[in-house]
Amino acid sequence: MPSLFFGQVNLTGKVIDAHSGESIPAAVLHVEKLNYYLTTDNDGNFKIEGLDSAKYTIHISHIAYASEHYQVDLTSGKAERVIFQLSPKAVEISQVVITGEHSHSKLEELSASSNKLQGRRLEKNLGLTLASTLKNEAGLAMRSMGPAPARPVIRGLSGDRVMIAEDGSKSVDLSSTSPDHAVTIDPFNLESIEVIRGPKLLLNSSTTIGGMVNIVKHEIPVDPHDEVYLTLGGYGESSNKGYLGSVITEIPIDNFILKGELSRRKTNDLNTPIGSLENSYSENLNYGGGVSYIYKDGYSGIAFKKFELDYGIPGGFIGAHPNGVDIAINKHRINFSSKYNFGDTFIESIKLDISRDYYRHKEFEANGAIGSEFRITHYNGRATINHNELSVFDNGTFRFNGELRDFNIGGFVFTSPAKLYNFSFALFENISLERINIELGARVNFDKIEPERQNHQSDIGLIRTRNFETFSLSGSFLYSLSDIIYIGANISRSSRIPTIEELYSEGPHLAAYSYEVGNPNLNAETGIGTEFFIYHQFDKLNFNLNIFYNDLNNFIVPRKTGEINYQTFLPVYQTSGVGARFYGTDGRIEWKISQVYSLTLSASYTIGKFKEVGNNLPQIPPLKGFAGIQYTRDNFIFSINTEMAAAQNNVDQFEEPTVGYIILNASAQYSINTRLAVHNFTFNIDNLLNKEYRNHLSRVKSVLPEAGRNFRLTYKLYFHF
Repeated sequence: MPSLFFGQVNLTGKVIDAHSGESIPAAVLHVEKLNYYLTTDNDGNFKIEGLDSAKYTIHISHIAYASEHYQVDLTSGKAERVIFQLSPKAVEISQVVITGEHSHSKLEELSASSNKLQGRRLEKNLGLTLASTLKNEAGLAMRSMGPAPARPVIRGLSGDRVMIAEDGSKSVDLSSTSPDHAVTIDPFNLESIEVIRGPKLLLNSSTTIGGMVNIVKHEIPVDPHDEVYLTLGGYGESSNKGYLGSVITEIPIDNFILKGELSRRKTNDLNTPIGSLENSYSENLNYGGGVSYIYKDGYSGIAFKKFELDYGIPGGFIGAHPNGVDIAINKHRINFSSKYNFGDTFIESIKLDISRDYYRHKEFEANGAIGSEFRITHYNGRATINHNELSVFDNGTFRFNGELRDFNIGGFVFTSPAKLYNFSFALFENISLERINIELGARVNFDKIEPERQNHQSDIGLIRTRNFETFSLSGSFLYSLSDIIYIGANISRSSRIPTIEELYSEGPHLAAYSYEVGNPNLNAETGIGTEFFIYHQFDKLNFNLNIFYNDLNNFIVPRKTGEINYQTFLPVYQTSGVGARFYGTDGRIEWKISQVYSLTLSASYTIGKFKEVGNNLPQIPPLKGFAGIQYTRDNFIFSINTEMAAAQNNVDQFEEPTVGYIILNASAQYSINTRLAVHNFTFNIDNLLNKEYRNHLSRVKSVLPEAGRNFRLTYKLYFHF
């Protein structure tokens, strides 16, 4: 084969299935720097001759697999042979790839084992919400107030300490402020879900003690291809008589790629082993589209999304409306993204992201009157600069971010409307030595919160403009004891400013069934977090264990006071800043017992205490565990697993304890692959024995337990032509 280029270096390799190790024929490789395409042969092999001594980014795609980017370093001038792995859409896989970038360090590769859902593993775990999809991952739990308004909790931390992002950009809604507010994301059409912690988190958030749940959708398509992609999906479940239908398509036209998405979901009231949870319905319509122009050294694109959700908040417990409350959410988003790759220069790439979100949220009483209304107009812009080697740093990232949040309130809520202005600068650096990998992150934030009206006579204190200057730091260290055993540690300094609601809330919140009292004198929340971890990677046995200790000053928390506001007959929740400690452990084991059987075990335990008095913090999840055994042969997967939780008696004053439980689940998955299409079928039986159990982090656990026996069927068709 003659050389295609004028260099002296040859690159040969193979593309394989990350689950089975089998070769992948007809995979498309795109050498981005050269804008050169080739496909693998029938044995998955490829060869590129005549390359220059340089670094190359290679994009690999196949209709049956999730696309990946890999970096290849040929600066030594020697011929290289590499093996690339693709994550099948038809099988279970667990891997972390930060959106748009392949992992640049061993630390990122190791953290992959428990920090990402995609492919068949994602399809098996798909639930009504993002939180229900993630609830059995190590270190995670689910906060809820009925099925629809559920949100992830990481190591006992929730609210703004757990950032939810879409393709790396913050998702704008009110789910972090109150348990009755829903996350404006439907998990069905996602490509993958990442849980990000450590120094790289500081590129997106100042709160290192917590984490980020990143939704990978590629609403702006960035992967070049010359075929039309079509994904059709359907979902149904019995416990709420729910159903969903969806369609996604990508259409290439010359250098343009068009993308469209539409989904609709409807559920009725949830059935439990002892009755129906009234007013727990939901109805969602989600649609959007995007277009991008792909050129030799990058892309530019724009996308829009519309999200509508109507759902019910159950009633029937103390402080609740007898018939519950209905909520209507309407959100639309438009975002622009552009990236230019410079290649082997010091600046590897520059990426610009600009977005505008409009969010409107109405809460209705039983007679149809609006009790509460919230509106947010949010503008965000960020510039990301990735660089190549600099002194001791192998690579790194600089990011500048600006944000404006206009928060308006109506109905019978007396919180002052306010604007938030933010500017931040963050950096992330990676150092790789022979046996040592170091990651460093830093972030500086400048925030201004300006209420629409100042009030010198407010019952909660002086309502005034607040300015905050905060910084956060994080460093991770990994040492390779051998090729299969790694130990490491992370230490971080975290910061978080109070939200508008935490500062200025003053009055009833209809759907939360609470009378909320803010504190305009709150200072920023700060703390020191430490974590120690070990990773063990055999061919057939992988495990990781994490031990953490977080010490926070001025931990901002709304607490039930035991008082009742007799004008509204609602319980009073007072926001205050207190000293707090969180410590515990979580881990995961994956053992391939034989060619067809594998075992998965995971556990999570968090303890939360007030520092001054040693009492228990509210809303801390109990000791949780998961155990599952899986049978895999060809395109068929069958698994049985148990979800376990201990009793939670370590509760705050006025908080209800819960008893422990063990529930049994089963699932079967089958995939049919043809030349043009992949058919995935997943059938789940949740709570097989119809056991009565209660989630400690549910606000309605005193009314009824969680769902009873539930049959779920998921179908996805991936088609190209």
